[in-house]
Amino acid sequence: MTVHPDQPILEVRELTIALPVGSDRTTAVRKVSFTVGRGEIVCLVGESGSGKSVIAQGVMGLLPKQLPVTGGRILLQGEDITHAPLSRLRELRATRMSMIFQEPMTALNPVMNCGDQIDEVLRQHTRLSPAERRQKVLDIVREVLLPEPERMVASYPHQLSGGQRQRIMIAMALVLDPVLLIADEPTTALDVTTQAQILKLVLDLQQRHGAGVLFITHDFGVVAEVAHRVAVLRLGDLVEIGSKHDVLQRPQHDYTRMLIAAVPTLHLKERPSDPKAPVVLQVRGLDKTYKDKRWFGKHREVHAAKDVNLEIRRGQTLGIVGESGSGKSTVARCIVRLIDPSAGSVRLGGEGGVDIALMPAGRLRPLRRRVQIVFQDPYRSLNPRRTVAEAIIEGPVNYGMGRAEALQRARQLLEMVRMDAGALERYPHQFSGGQRQRICIARALAMEPELLVADEAVSALDVSVQAQVLQLFEEIRSRLNLAMLFITHDLRVASQVCDTLAVMSQGEVVEYGPAHRVFGAPQHAYTRALFAAAPGRDFAFGGS
Repeated sequence: MTVHPDQPILEVRELTIALPVGSDRTTAVRKVSFTVGRGEIVCLVGESGSGKSVIAQGVMGLLPKQLPVTGGRILLQGEDITHAPLSRLRELRATRMSMIFQEPMTALNPVMNCGDQIDEVLRQHTRLSPAERRQKVLDIVREVLLPEPERMVASYPHQLSGGQRQRIMIAMALVLDPVLLIADEPTTALDVTTQAQILKLVLDLQQRHGAGVLFITHDFGVVAEVAHRVAVLRLGDLVEIGSKHDVLQRPQHDYTRMLIAAVPTLHLKERPSDPKAPVVLQVRGLDKTYKDKRWFGKHREVHAAKDVNLEIRRGQTLGIVGESGSGKSTVARCIVRLIDPSAGSVRLGGEGGVDIALMPAGRLRPLRRRVQIVFQDPYRSLNPRRTVAEAIIEGPVNYGMGRAEALQRARQLLEMVRMDAGALERYPHQFSGGQRQRICIARALAMEPELLVADEAVSALDVSVQAQVLQLFEEIRSRLNLAMLFITHDLRVASQVCDTLAVMSQGEVVEYGPAHRVFGAPQHAYTRALFAAAPGRDFAFGGS
């Protein structure tokens, strides 16, 4: 097939994809048109439900039967693949178009080692000998900058970090030099330094291979870092498309201006706080060591937290930031006593308070209501078989509150998190991600805690919903005078909510102090490197 050098890699013309009967709208996307040229990166942005991932699945031929293409065309290097048979799509996947999925742990096969999964692409699409395939697998693993290629190809997905798994996914996508690469939220769950490495890797490989890239993301820092052009989707409609600088700095549509106004800034002012407020949590010398007991060879110890010292006063928010594996979530889980610390003290109520660090589980029950946690994934932390009402009243009822009183309080809490009381009789799957997170916040507040722990509670939310939930956390903290511990890998999020900041690296707190001081004049080299890695840190967003 002859391809003209000026012909776009991908042409989407008037694409319309239907939604099932009974949905809140008739189409997932409606008459959407855009192109991706050779060597060009086009970013699709918009809120959850805007149709970004549906377009990507449509291009790859991965749409379920319930979402048929009812209009328009999809052309790959001039070839119409809109309704191509499955046999033709299989020929095109990996050879001319490839996709990097959002969650590599879900996309990779847990019972195949990583080398075999890359090799499977070669076995299906080439006639290379086993030795030639093995060499090509090792070459692509080196190209995506994974250490110790021999060990990597022999490892299973669960043995690798999130960033390493994403690199394996990129290796699988690029091993046959496709002309189109679709990246669907490939850095959402990664910390800033790993995210920066993955973005640089995608850019380098894209330039080296000359591929066109369709990049789907809700992170405007990432858009500022990688995009050539930006397409903005709202409820299935393409409302704005243009160069990165035009869309991000001179947005024309009200919806685009709203999205950009919601992007948190890395620059923050000093927040007033009361240094004499009573201490709610005092952590001293906290240690956590995991022991990997093996049948053969030496036992391995992982020091996840080392001599951690923290303090939170009533009405204040302490943020903990750091890379994946730095110990952030380990510290949070020790404080909530979801895991047992190895040493140290965790005092509720400060110096004279009760130490729960090594307290037997049987004595913890009366104290658990004083500390509540909101997890990263609200769908996994809510029971799909229980209504919202049952989820919220379970804790108070277990602690002796009458059912009628607990239901009345549940209604008040839903109002506090800006949800209608009618939500009480519905189930988790009937809500959006942002709404489910509000339900989880209401459930935590039902226990009337003194300390609220948020463990990556907004990392999976798009920018506008994230802004709403962050504002909600602020209002709740101020209204209830709560102490909050906020765990995040997103520095922009930390800058919005934290009074005090602790920076963790390899289990240790390497910097600790007022958030405005840590952001404005970081002292430790690791903190400076962390801030330098934040995507789009120097980009001037407009529209606010």
